[in-house]
Amino acid sequence: MGRNRKPRILEQVSLTDTGDKGKAVGRHEGKVVFVEGAVPGDVVDVLVQKRKKGHLIGKAIKLHQASEDRRPAFCEHFGVCGGCKWQHLDYQAQLKYKQQVVENALQRIAKVEVGEFLPILGSKKTQYYRNKLEFSFSNKRWLTEEEVKTDNVFGERNALGFHRPGAFDKIVDVKHCYLQPEPSNPIRNAVRDFALEHDYTFFDIRAQKGLLRQLYVRITELGEVMVMVSFFEDDKPKREALLEFLKEKFPEITTLVYLINDKKNDSIFDLTPHVWSGLGVIHEQLGHVKFKIGPKSFFQTNSTQALELYNVVRDFAGLTGEENVYDLYTGLGSIACFVADQCSHVTGIEEIEAAILDARENAELNGLDNTTFYAGDVKDILSVEFMEKHGKPDLVITDPPRAGMHADVVKTLLQLAAPSIVYVSCNPATQARDLNLLSELYEVVKVMPVDMFPHTHHIENVALLKIK
Repeated sequence: MGRNRKPRILEQVSLTDTGDKGKAVGRHEGKVVFVEGAVPGDVVDVLVQKRKKGHLIGKAIKLHQASEDRRPAFCEHFGVCGGCKWQHLDYQAQLKYKQQVVENALQRIAKVEVGEFLPILGSKKTQYYRNKLEFSFSNKRWLTEEEVKTDNVFGERNALGFHRPGAFDKIVDVKHCYLQPEPSNPIRNAVRDFALEHDYTFFDIRAQKGLLRQLYVRITELGEVMVMVSFFEDDKPKREALLEFLKEKFPEITTLVYLINDKKNDSIFDLTPHVWSGLGVIHEQLGHVKFKIGPKSFFQTNSTQALELYNVVRDFAGLTGEENVYDLYTGLGSIACFVADQCSHVTGIEEIEAAILDARENAELNGLDNTTFYAGDVKDILSVEFMEKHGKPDLVITDPPRAGMHADVVKTLLQLAAPSIVYVSCNPATQARDLNLLSELYEVVKVMPVDMFPHTHHIENVALLKIK
């Protein structure tokens, strides 16, 4: 028989920094301690949850001394839903630690020499800044610690909200979310109330049954609203009743869409959305460029800060109107379209074919005739032969996913030897790795972190590379 290990509590741990996934960091008896639910400057008792070689992971269970950077959390779901983990940390302190993360990744860990380290660009909006949210239905609502401690029997467990971290089948029932502007909250709450009132079944991910699966809400700076409901089962009368209810109650919804997803995963890229009302698309404006966004389109989720990010990219690029530009991992062509009026030609490459269709439509929407887009894996398309066909690039813009660029892409970039590279990254660690590899031929002239996601540990970084 196994024996239960007695919970270990570390008393009065002083926290001095931030670490993995935004956890606060301190030391205890020579070991590094990563602590959830605390901020640098706090002194806390820590319940150890995991023991690793050389470090411990735990959560704060008692606050002895509050950091001067600690702030009251503004959301009732803070600490439960898993989002906005830095609500209790002053925003200026957030920016300081994010800048520090980028500097450490590039200079201390990867030993990348940086000519100029520009200060982080903070977000003007720190609440209601997201243009897209995905909510999930579940018949297994996450119970709070207070509820679990009671003797109550909770029969009704339907919920509409976000997945609880570490519990794939549990959903935190969200009443008010501070991430997306109105009418996001009224729409979500109205859908939940309607479903409960009319006995709609919520999705059971384990049993793979239930009518309602997901709710997607997009809201643009132009005031356009897209709502898409994902149904697991195809119950036409109930489906139509819910869609008509949404159409009538929320006339501000400019396009209403639904789809049937009876697969085991939530991915919708291989599914066909059906338009119930409206055009099936919404529009967004970033500076001088207008974008058409469909139900499956990828788009930067913080529109106002995306404009600031693209301005940094364009400033770093230093375009004169004569350049031949390659845009790797172009998505729906947002950066390509944004810089197209300041260069000779832009050639974009993106793995997701649907995104390339969006990119071509967005170029046409903006009257751009100097763009070309290819669908396929960058490592397979980008080559010396590709350069011979499209001309040597004067500038390469690359904005890869969190995993960074494939090693073959880095090798090809070294072969192409473009005079300049602007590298946009959502993961300083993988960006640092790639910059280290590129240092064989390039020097990093300057970098600027850009905060796209306030109250989280996530950070974007833009780096300008020049050939030596």
